Amino acid sequence: MEDIYKTIEARAEGLYKEKGSRFIAFAFPVYTEGEIKTILGELRGKYYDARHHCYAYRLGADKLRFRANDDGEPSSTGGKPILGQIVSHDLTNILIVVVRYFGGIKLGVSGLINAYRTAAADAIGQATIVEKVEEEIIRIKFSYAVLNDVMRVIKEADINVLERNFELECRMILSLRRQGIDAVIRKLQQIESFTLEE
Repeated sequence: MEDIYKTIEARAEGLYKEKGSRFIAFAFPVYTEGEIKTILGELRGKYYDARHHCYAYRLGADKLRFRANDDGEPSSTGGKPILGQIVSHDLTNILIVVVRYFGGIKLGVSGLINAYRTAAADAIGQATIVEKVEEEIIRIKFSYAVLNDVMRVIKEADINVLERNFELECRMILSLRRQGIDAVIRKLQQIESFTLEE
């Protein structure tokens, strides 16, 4: 399974104007639908006076979770062109929201598709695209006596330690590359007193 994917490094903005309408695009790196809900809520609060908040997202290295939303625009004129830009740039773990301020002149179906596509493309163009490795976070627990054994496995596998707590009982939160996770866990489980926490 391929666990390397392309996403954006940080939030980016794009803009497209036509016939008085403004299409402000916001691109965010995201990992969960919960994050997406929060961002959508914040943008709707900040840009409450905008006519539409169309968006699209895609999640996971496998790129199988995605959604496009027209937010009241004619069917497939808002979310779909935004999603099209995400797909054509081969990005995932990304949310793009295009906020539209209506300028009084209707753009028609092809005009809307072009506006949402161009605004989304501008946001992607302003972003830094990065390659990432899909990782999984695990929590482990072990006795202080085997700390050196655990650290040896972590060093050999080049594991990212997110949190560590060394008291009577040691606890760590680790971020592991999904592709090799089973082999690493098997090695760790051979160490006495080691347990994988839920």
